[in-house]
Amino acid sequence: MSATTDFIAELVRAANQVDKLATLEKGRLLQRSIVIIRDGRNEAGIPPADGVIDLQTVAASIDRRSDNEVKTALLDAADMIRTLKIVLEAKTEAAGDCLGGI
Repeated sequence: MSATTDFIAELVRAANQVDKLATLEKGRLLQRSIVIIRDGRNEAGIPPADGVIDLQTVAASIDRRSDNEVKTALLDAADMIRTLKIVLEAKTEAAGDCLGGI
C-alpha cells in the first residue's frame, strides 16, 4: 500500500474508534488531513473548498466537539483524500498517455 492509502485507512480506523482517541490525536489527524488535502488540491489545480474550512473549524475546536462530529470529520477527510488520490492518479496517467505518443 502507498503512504496515502495507509493514511486513509488510519483515518477510517480512528473514526471507528474515536471514543478511544485522545483529543490531541484527533486534532493531529485532522491537521495532517488538511495539509494533505491542500497539497493535493494544489497539485491537481483544484481551488480551495468549503470542506477544508469545515475540517479546520473542527480541528480548531476539537476539545469542544462531540465524538460524532469528530468521526464525521475524520471520515470526510478520508473521503477527500481518497478522491484526490484518484484525481491525481488519473492526471498522471493522462500525462503519461500524452507523452507516450512522442
